[in-house]
Amino acid sequence: MSTLISKVKVKNPIVEMDGDEQARVMWHLIKQKLILPYMDINLKYFDLSIQNRDLTEDKITTDSALATLKYQVAIKCATITPDEARMKEFHLKKMWKSPNGTIRNILGGTVFREPIVIPKIPRLIKHWEYPIIIGRHAFGDQYKAVDLKIPHEGALKICYEDESNNHESVEKKVFTYSNRGGVAMIMYNTTDSIEDFAKASFELALKRKLPLFFATKNTILKKYDGYFKDIFQKIFEKQYEERFKSLGLTYEHRLIDDMVAQMLKSRGGFILALKNYDGDVQSDIVAQGFGSLGLMTSVLLTPDGKIFESEAAHGTVTRHYRKHQRGEETSTNSIASIFAWSRGIIQRGTLDNSPDVVKFGQWLERSTIDTVQIDNIMTKDLALLLGKTDRKSYVTTEEFIEAVKKRLNKELQKFSTLQHTKAKL
Repeated sequence: MSTLISKVKVKNPIVEMDGDEQARVMWHLIKQKLILPYMDINLKYFDLSIQNRDLTEDKITTDSALATLKYQVAIKCATITPDEARMKEFHLKKMWKSPNGTIRNILGGTVFREPIVIPKIPRLIKHWEYPIIIGRHAFGDQYKAVDLKIPHEGALKICYEDESNNHESVEKKVFTYSNRGGVAMIMYNTTDSIEDFAKASFELALKRKLPLFFATKNTILKKYDGYFKDIFQKIFEKQYEERFKSLGLTYEHRLIDDMVAQMLKSRGGFILALKNYDGDVQSDIVAQGFGSLGLMTSVLLTPDGKIFESEAAHGTVTRHYRKHQRGEETSTNSIASIFAWSRGIIQRGTLDNSPDVVKFGQWLERSTIDTVQIDNIMTKDLALLLGKTDRKSYVTTEEFIEAVKKRLNKELQKFSTLQHTKAKL
Protein backbone atom coordinates (compact mmCIF):
# COMPACT_ATOMS: atom_id res chain seq x y z
CA MET A 1 0.00 0.00 0.00
CA SER A 2 2.85 2.36 0.77
CA THR A 3 3.44 2.68 -2.98
CA LEU A 4 -0.21 3.66 -3.48
CA ILE A 5 -0.96 6.00 -0.61
CA SER A 6 0.80 6.79 2.65
CA LYS A 7 0.16 4.76 5.76
CA VAL A 8 -2.94 5.60 7.77
CA LYS A 9 -1.89 7.49 10.88
CA VAL A 10 -3.54 6.36 14.14
CA LYS A 11 -3.53 9.14 16.74
CA ASN A 12 -3.71 7.12 19.96
CA PRO A 13 -2.41 3.67 20.98
CA ILE A 14 -4.28 0.38 20.85
CA VAL A 15 -3.60 -2.29 23.47
CA GLU A 16 -2.64 -5.60 21.83
CA MET A 17 -3.07 -8.82 23.82
CA ASP A 18 -1.31 -11.78 22.22
CA GLY A 19 -2.52 -15.35 22.76
CA ASP A 20 -1.86 -19.04 22.25
CA GLU A 21 -1.49 -21.83 19.71
CA GLN A 22 -3.03 -21.59 16.23
CA ALA A 23 -4.87 -18.39 17.15
CA ARG A 24 -1.46 -16.85 17.88
CA VAL A 25 -0.11 -18.05 14.54
CA MET A 26 -3.00 -16.38 12.70
CA TRP A 27 -2.74 -13.27 14.88
CA HIS A 28 0.86 -12.66 13.84
CA LEU A 29 0.10 -13.30 10.15
CA ILE A 30 -2.75 -10.77 10.27
CA LYS A 31 -0.58 -8.21 12.03
CA GLN A 32 2.34 -8.58 9.61
CA LYS A 33 0.30 -8.90 6.39
CA LEU A 34 -2.83 -6.79 6.94
CA ILE A 35 -2.06 -4.17 9.59
CA LEU A 36 1.54 -2.97 9.85
CA PRO A 37 2.10 -2.41 6.09
CA TYR A 38 -0.91 -0.08 5.99
CA MET A 39 -1.06 1.66 9.37
CA ASP A 40 1.21 3.91 11.39
CA ILE A 41 0.02 2.56 14.72
CA ASN A 42 1.33 2.44 18.29
CA LEU A 43 0.50 -1.01 19.69
CA LYS A 44 0.92 -1.45 23.45
CA TYR A 45 1.88 -5.13 23.39
CA PHE A 46 1.11 -7.67 26.13
CA ASP A 47 2.06 -11.33 25.74
CA LEU A 48 -0.84 -13.30 27.25
CA SER A 49 0.52 -16.70 26.21
CA ILE A 50 0.03 -19.37 28.85
CA GLN A 51 3.80 -19.53 29.35
CA ASN A 52 4.10 -15.79 30.03
CA ARG A 53 1.06 -15.73 32.28
CA ASP A 54 2.67 -18.48 34.34
CA LEU A 55 6.04 -16.67 34.35
CA THR A 56 4.46 -13.42 35.58
CA GLU A 57 2.10 -15.08 38.09
CA ASP A 58 -0.71 -13.86 35.79
CA LYS A 59 0.23 -10.23 36.46
CA ILE A 60 0.51 -9.67 32.70
CA THR A 61 -3.23 -10.27 32.36
CA THR A 62 -4.08 -7.65 34.97
CA ASP A 63 -1.56 -5.23 33.44
CA SER A 64 -3.17 -5.59 30.01
CA ALA A 65 -6.61 -4.82 31.43
CA LEU A 66 -5.30 -1.76 33.30
CA ALA A 67 -3.66 -0.55 30.08
CA THR A 68 -7.04 -0.92 28.36
CA LEU A 69 -8.60 1.32 31.00
CA LYS A 70 -5.90 3.88 30.19
CA TYR A 71 -5.96 3.73 26.39
CA GLN A 72 -9.65 2.74 26.03
CA VAL A 73 -9.26 0.35 23.07
CA ALA A 74 -7.84 -3.19 23.10
CA ILE A 75 -7.69 -6.15 20.71
CA LYS A 76 -7.17 -9.67 22.04
CA CYS A 77 -6.04 -12.99 20.57
CA ALA A 78 -7.62 -16.21 21.86
CA THR A 79 -5.92 -17.65 24.94
CA ILE A 80 -5.76 -20.96 26.82
CA THR A 81 -7.68 -21.35 30.06
CA PRO A 82 -5.75 -24.19 31.72
CA ASP A 83 -7.25 -27.39 33.09
CA GLU A 84 -5.43 -30.36 34.69
CA ALA A 85 -4.12 -31.56 31.33
CA ARG A 86 -2.80 -28.11 30.40
CA MET A 87 -1.12 -27.79 33.80
CA LYS A 88 0.88 -30.92 33.08
CA GLU A 89 1.56 -29.95 29.46
CA PHE A 90 3.04 -26.55 30.34
CA HIS A 91 4.31 -27.41 33.86
CA LEU A 92 2.29 -24.53 35.29
CA LYS A 93 2.67 -23.26 38.84
CA LYS A 94 -1.10 -23.27 39.31
CA MET A 95 -4.34 -23.53 37.34
CA TRP A 96 -4.66 -19.88 36.36
CA LYS A 97 -8.15 -18.47 35.91
CA SER A 98 -9.60 -17.54 32.54
CA PRO A 99 -7.75 -14.45 31.26
CA ASN A 100 -11.00 -13.30 29.67
CA GLY A 101 -12.73 -13.52 33.04
CA THR A 102 -9.94 -11.55 34.73
CA ILE A 103 -9.98 -8.84 32.05
CA ARG A 104 -13.77 -8.57 32.05
CA ASN A 105 -13.93 -8.28 35.82
CA ILE A 106 -11.51 -5.34 35.68
CA LEU A 107 -13.07 -3.57 32.71
CA GLY A 108 -16.72 -4.27 33.52
CA GLY A 109 -19.06 -3.72 30.61
CA THR A 110 -20.90 -6.24 28.47
CA VAL A 111 -19.65 -8.64 25.79
CA PHE A 112 -21.66 -8.40 22.56
CA ARG A 113 -21.22 -11.28 20.14
CA GLU A 114 -22.48 -10.92 16.59
CA PRO A 115 -22.24 -13.29 13.62
CA ILE A 116 -20.30 -12.25 10.54
CA VAL A 117 -22.84 -12.89 7.80
CA ILE A 118 -21.46 -13.92 4.40
CA PRO A 119 -24.39 -14.49 1.99
CA LYS A 120 -22.65 -17.34 0.18
CA ILE A 121 -22.15 -19.38 3.36
CA PRO A 122 -25.22 -21.50 4.14
CA ARG A 123 -26.70 -21.29 7.62
CA LEU A 124 -27.35 -24.32 9.75
CA ILE A 125 -30.59 -22.63 10.79
CA LYS A 126 -31.69 -21.64 7.32
CA HIS A 127 -34.52 -19.29 8.30
CA TRP A 128 -32.21 -16.98 10.28
CA GLU A 129 -32.28 -14.01 7.91
CA TYR A 130 -30.96 -11.28 10.22
CA PRO A 131 -28.12 -11.24 12.79
CA ILE A 132 -28.81 -12.21 16.39
CA ILE A 133 -26.55 -10.27 18.77
CA ILE A 134 -25.86 -11.91 22.12
CA GLY A 135 -25.13 -9.50 24.96
CA ARG A 136 -23.20 -11.42 27.60
CA HIS A 137 -22.79 -9.97 31.08
CA ALA A 138 -19.03 -9.83 31.63
CA PHE A 139 -18.75 -9.81 35.41
CA GLY A 140 -19.01 -12.37 38.22
CA ASP A 141 -21.26 -15.44 38.32
CA GLN A 142 -19.51 -18.76 37.53
CA TYR A 143 -16.42 -17.00 36.15
CA LYS A 144 -15.53 -15.41 39.47
CA ALA A 145 -17.05 -18.06 41.73
CA VAL A 146 -15.41 -19.80 44.66
CA ASP A 147 -15.77 -23.55 44.27
CA LEU A 148 -14.53 -26.34 46.49
CA LYS A 149 -14.59 -30.08 47.00
CA ILE A 150 -16.30 -31.36 50.12
CA PRO A 151 -14.33 -34.43 51.34
CA HIS A 152 -16.63 -35.86 54.02
CA GLU A 153 -19.88 -35.37 55.85
CA GLY A 154 -20.64 -31.94 57.20
CA ALA A 155 -22.71 -28.78 56.86
CA LEU A 156 -22.23 -26.13 54.18
CA LYS A 157 -23.14 -22.62 55.30
CA ILE A 158 -23.14 -19.22 53.61
CA CYS A 159 -22.30 -16.19 55.72
CA TYR A 160 -22.63 -12.45 55.10
CA GLU A 161 -21.04 -10.05 57.59
CA ASP A 162 -22.37 -6.49 57.36
CA GLU A 163 -19.55 -3.95 57.60
CA SER A 164 -21.69 -0.82 57.57
CA ASN A 165 -23.49 -1.55 60.86
CA ASN A 166 -26.77 -0.79 59.10
CA HIS A 167 -27.93 -4.38 58.85
CA GLU A 168 -27.56 -7.61 60.72
CA SER A 169 -25.08 -10.21 59.56
CA VAL A 170 -26.65 -13.32 58.06
CA GLU A 171 -25.69 -16.97 58.24
CA LYS A 172 -27.68 -19.55 56.33
CA LYS A 173 -27.34 -23.30 56.14
CA VAL A 174 -27.16 -24.51 52.54
CA PHE A 175 -26.79 -28.29 52.68
CA THR A 176 -25.70 -31.21 54.86
CA TYR A 177 -23.40 -33.69 53.11
CA SER A 178 -23.20 -37.43 53.75
CA ASN A 179 -19.88 -39.16 54.43
CA ARG A 180 -18.99 -39.20 50.70
CA GLY A 181 -19.02 -35.40 50.44
CA GLY A 182 -19.41 -33.65 47.08
CA VAL A 183 -18.79 -30.19 45.64
CA ALA A 184 -19.99 -26.65 46.29
CA MET A 185 -19.85 -23.25 44.60
CA ILE A 186 -20.64 -19.73 45.71
CA MET A 187 -21.00 -17.05 43.04
CA TYR A 188 -21.94 -13.41 43.24
CA ASN A 189 -22.70 -10.22 41.37
CA THR A 190 -23.03 -6.54 42.22
CA THR A 191 -25.71 -3.91 41.78
CA ASP A 192 -23.31 -1.59 39.93
CA SER A 193 -22.29 -4.28 37.46
CA ILE A 194 -25.85 -5.38 36.75
CA GLU A 195 -26.90 -1.76 36.18
CA ASP A 196 -24.00 -1.27 33.75
CA PHE A 197 -25.02 -4.49 31.96
CA ALA A 198 -28.57 -3.21 31.56
CA LYS A 199 -27.49 0.24 30.34
CA ALA A 200 -24.99 -1.19 27.83
CA SER A 201 -27.70 -3.47 26.44
CA PHE A 202 -30.28 -0.69 26.14
CA GLU A 203 -27.72 1.66 24.57
CA LEU A 204 -26.74 -0.88 21.91
CA ALA A 205 -30.40 -1.56 21.11
CA LEU A 206 -30.90 2.16 20.48
CA LYS A 207 -27.70 2.44 18.44
CA ARG A 208 -28.51 -0.57 16.26
CA LYS A 209 -32.29 0.09 16.28
CA LEU A 210 -33.07 -3.49 17.29
CA PRO A 211 -35.53 -4.93 19.83
CA LEU A 212 -33.99 -6.16 23.07
CA PHE A 213 -34.78 -9.30 25.05
CA PHE A 214 -33.37 -10.23 28.46
CA ALA A 215 -33.61 -13.84 29.61
CA THR A 216 -33.07 -15.43 33.04
CA LYS A 217 -34.31 -18.35 35.11
CA ASN A 218 -35.92 -16.15 37.73
CA THR A 219 -38.60 -18.78 38.47
CA ILE A 220 -35.87 -20.93 40.08
CA LEU A 221 -33.32 -18.32 41.19
CA LYS A 222 -35.97 -15.99 42.56
CA LYS A 223 -33.62 -13.66 44.43
CA TYR A 224 -30.49 -13.91 42.25
CA ASP A 225 -31.99 -13.80 38.76
CA GLY A 226 -34.97 -11.90 40.07
CA TYR A 227 -32.63 -9.07 41.07
CA PHE A 228 -31.25 -8.90 37.50
CA LYS A 229 -34.80 -8.84 36.10
CA ASP A 230 -35.95 -6.08 38.47
CA ILE A 231 -32.93 -3.86 37.73
CA PHE A 232 -33.42 -4.18 33.96
CA GLN A 233 -37.10 -3.29 34.28
CA LYS A 234 -36.49 -0.33 36.58
CA ILE A 235 -33.79 1.17 34.35
CA PHE A 236 -35.89 0.61 31.24
CA GLU A 237 -38.93 2.37 32.68
CA LYS A 238 -36.93 5.31 34.10
CA GLN A 239 -34.39 5.95 31.34
CA TYR A 240 -35.21 4.16 28.09
CA GLU A 241 -38.92 3.42 27.62
CA GLU A 242 -39.77 6.67 25.85
CA ARG A 243 -36.72 6.49 23.57
CA PHE A 244 -37.57 2.90 22.66
CA LYS A 245 -41.16 3.89 21.84
CA SER A 246 -40.04 6.80 19.67
CA LEU A 247 -38.02 4.35 17.53
CA GLY A 248 -40.69 1.66 17.53
CA LEU A 249 -38.47 -0.68 19.57
CA THR A 250 -39.49 -3.09 22.32
CA TYR A 251 -37.89 -4.53 25.45
CA GLU A 252 -39.08 -7.75 27.05
CA HIS A 253 -37.92 -10.17 29.75
CA ARG A 254 -38.37 -13.86 28.99
CA LEU A 255 -37.59 -17.12 30.75
CA ILE A 256 -34.41 -18.43 29.18
CA ASP A 257 -35.80 -21.81 28.12
CA ASP A 258 -38.73 -20.10 26.40
CA MET A 259 -36.42 -17.51 24.84
CA VAL A 260 -34.03 -20.09 23.41
CA ALA A 261 -36.94 -21.94 21.81
CA GLN A 262 -38.28 -18.70 20.33
CA MET A 263 -34.81 -17.74 19.11
CA LEU A 264 -34.48 -20.98 17.15
CA LYS A 265 -37.88 -20.43 15.51
CA SER A 266 -37.29 -16.73 14.76
CA ARG A 267 -35.87 -15.01 11.67
CA GLY A 268 -33.33 -13.18 13.87
CA GLY A 269 -32.91 -9.43 13.97
CA PHE A 270 -32.71 -8.71 17.72
CA ILE A 271 -30.37 -8.40 20.71
CA LEU A 272 -30.57 -11.01 23.46
CA ALA A 273 -28.99 -10.01 26.78
CA LEU A 274 -27.94 -12.93 28.98
CA LYS A 275 -26.08 -13.57 32.20
CA ASN A 276 -22.41 -14.57 32.01
CA TYR A 277 -22.62 -18.37 31.61
CA ASP A 278 -25.85 -18.29 29.59
CA GLY A 279 -24.30 -15.81 27.16
CA ASP A 280 -21.19 -17.97 26.80
CA VAL A 281 -23.25 -20.99 25.73
CA GLN A 282 -25.85 -19.26 23.58
CA SER A 283 -23.32 -17.17 21.63
CA ASP A 284 -21.68 -20.38 20.41
CA ILE A 285 -25.08 -21.74 19.39
CA VAL A 286 -25.80 -18.56 17.43
CA ALA A 287 -22.37 -18.66 15.77
CA GLN A 288 -22.86 -22.25 14.67
CA GLY A 289 -26.40 -21.53 13.53
CA PHE A 290 -25.11 -18.82 11.22
CA GLY A 291 -22.48 -21.13 9.74
CA SER A 292 -19.30 -21.33 11.80
CA LEU A 293 -17.70 -20.53 15.15
CA GLY A 294 -15.05 -18.83 13.02
CA LEU A 295 -17.64 -16.29 11.88
CA MET A 296 -18.43 -14.37 15.06
CA THR A 297 -17.16 -11.10 16.51
CA SER A 298 -16.86 -10.54 20.25
CA VAL A 299 -16.75 -6.99 21.61
CA LEU A 300 -16.65 -5.86 25.22
CA LEU A 301 -18.22 -2.44 25.64
CA THR A 302 -18.92 -0.26 28.70
CA PRO A 303 -22.25 1.64 28.91
CA ASP A 304 -20.59 4.97 28.09
CA GLY A 305 -18.93 3.43 25.01
CA LYS A 306 -15.46 4.53 26.15
CA ILE A 307 -13.85 1.19 27.05
CA PHE A 308 -13.70 -1.31 24.20
CA GLU A 309 -12.03 -4.71 23.76
CA SER A 310 -12.51 -6.92 20.70
CA GLU A 311 -11.52 -10.54 20.13
CA ALA A 312 -12.49 -13.60 18.13
CA ALA A 313 -15.24 -15.63 19.78
CA HIS A 314 -13.47 -18.96 19.10
CA GLY A 315 -10.66 -20.64 21.03
CA THR A 316 -7.01 -21.36 20.26
CA VAL A 317 -7.75 -24.13 17.67
CA THR A 318 -5.46 -26.69 19.32
CA ARG A 319 -6.03 -29.45 16.76
CA HIS A 320 -4.81 -27.26 13.92
CA TYR A 321 -1.86 -26.07 16.01
CA ARG A 322 -0.69 -29.65 16.51
CA LYS A 323 -0.62 -30.01 12.71
CA HIS A 324 1.24 -26.71 12.45
CA GLN A 325 3.83 -27.96 14.97
CA ARG A 326 4.36 -31.07 12.86
CA GLY A 327 4.94 -28.91 9.80
CA GLU A 328 1.71 -30.06 8.20
CA GLU A 329 -0.66 -27.92 6.14
CA THR A 330 -3.44 -26.10 8.00
CA SER A 331 -6.57 -24.37 6.74
CA THR A 332 -7.74 -22.35 9.74
CA ASN A 333 -10.48 -19.74 9.44
CA SER A 334 -8.96 -16.37 10.40
CA ILE A 335 -12.01 -14.19 9.67
CA ALA A 336 -13.05 -13.65 13.30
CA SER A 337 -9.46 -12.75 14.23
CA ILE A 338 -9.27 -10.28 11.33
CA PHE A 339 -12.51 -8.72 12.57
CA ALA A 340 -11.04 -8.47 16.08
CA TRP A 341 -8.39 -6.18 14.58
CA SER A 342 -10.81 -4.29 12.32
CA ARG A 343 -13.37 -3.61 15.06
CA GLY A 344 -10.65 -2.29 17.36
CA ILE A 345 -9.31 -0.07 14.57
CA ILE A 346 -12.81 1.26 13.81
CA GLN A 347 -13.41 2.02 17.49
CA ARG A 348 -10.03 3.77 17.81
CA GLY A 349 -10.83 5.89 14.78
CA THR A 350 -14.30 6.69 16.12
CA LEU A 351 -13.01 7.82 19.53
CA ASP A 352 -10.19 9.82 17.92
CA ASN A 353 -12.48 11.38 15.28
CA SER A 354 -10.21 9.95 12.57
CA PRO A 355 -12.37 9.09 9.51
CA ASP A 356 -9.44 7.54 7.61
CA VAL A 357 -8.79 5.07 10.42
CA VAL A 358 -12.48 4.09 10.52
CA LYS A 359 -12.49 3.78 6.73
CA PHE A 360 -9.48 1.45 6.76
CA GLY A 361 -11.15 -0.83 9.31
CA GLN A 362 -14.25 -0.94 7.11
CA TRP A 363 -12.14 -1.68 4.01
CA LEU A 364 -10.46 -4.55 5.83
CA GLU A 365 -13.82 -6.08 6.77
CA ARG A 366 -15.27 -5.66 3.29
CA SER A 367 -12.13 -7.13 1.72
CA THR A 368 -12.31 -10.16 4.01
CA ILE A 369 -15.96 -10.87 3.19
CA ASP A 370 -15.45 -10.24 -0.54
CA THR A 371 -12.55 -12.70 -0.59
CA VAL A 372 -15.10 -15.41 0.20
CA GLN A 373 -18.21 -13.98 -1.45
CA ILE A 374 -16.74 -12.65 -4.72
CA ASP A 375 -13.34 -14.31 -5.14
CA ASN A 376 -14.62 -17.69 -3.92
CA ILE A 377 -11.49 -18.17 -1.79
CA MET A 378 -12.09 -19.78 1.59
CA THR A 379 -10.71 -22.06 4.28
CA LYS A 380 -11.67 -25.71 4.63
CA ASP A 381 -14.43 -25.22 7.24
CA LEU A 382 -16.35 -22.87 4.92
CA ALA A 383 -15.80 -25.05 1.85
CA LEU A 384 -17.29 -28.01 3.75
CA LEU A 385 -20.38 -25.94 4.54
CA LEU A 386 -20.82 -25.54 0.80
CA GLY A 387 -20.50 -29.30 0.34
CA LYS A 388 -17.05 -29.08 -1.20
CA THR A 389 -14.58 -31.72 -0.06
CA ASP A 390 -11.89 -31.73 -2.76
CA ARG A 391 -8.53 -30.11 -1.98
CA LYS A 392 -8.91 -27.49 -4.72
CA SER A 393 -11.96 -26.00 -3.04
CA TYR A 394 -10.06 -24.43 -0.13
CA VAL A 395 -6.78 -22.66 0.67
CA THR A 396 -4.31 -22.82 3.55
CA THR A 397 -4.28 -20.52 6.57
CA GLU A 398 -1.53 -18.41 5.04
CA GLU A 399 -3.05 -18.37 1.54
CA PHE A 400 -6.37 -17.01 2.81
CA ILE A 401 -4.70 -14.07 4.56
CA GLU A 402 -2.66 -13.40 1.40
CA ALA A 403 -5.91 -13.43 -0.62
CA VAL A 404 -7.44 -10.87 1.76
CA LYS A 405 -4.32 -8.72 1.33
CA LYS A 406 -4.68 -8.91 -2.46
CA ARG A 407 -8.36 -7.88 -2.24
CA LEU A 408 -7.51 -5.09 0.21
CA ASN A 409 -4.89 -3.74 -2.18
CA LYS A 410 -7.55 -3.62 -4.92
CA GLU A 411 -9.83 -1.58 -2.63
CA LEU A 412 -7.00 0.81 -1.76
CA GLN A 413 -5.95 1.13 -5.40
CA LYS A 414 -9.52 2.14 -6.33
CA PHE A 415 -9.54 4.70 -3.51
CA SER A 416 -6.16 6.07 -4.54
CA THR A 417 -7.27 6.39 -8.18
CA LEU A 418 -10.47 8.15 -7.11
CA GLN A 419 -8.58 10.59 -4.90
CA HIS A 420 -6.12 11.30 -7.71
CA THR A 421 -8.97 11.98 -10.17
CA LYS A 422 -10.69 14.33 -7.70
CA ALA A 423 -7.43 16.21 -7.20
CA LYS A 424 -7.10 16.75 -10.96
CA LEU A 425 -10.64 18.10 -11.19
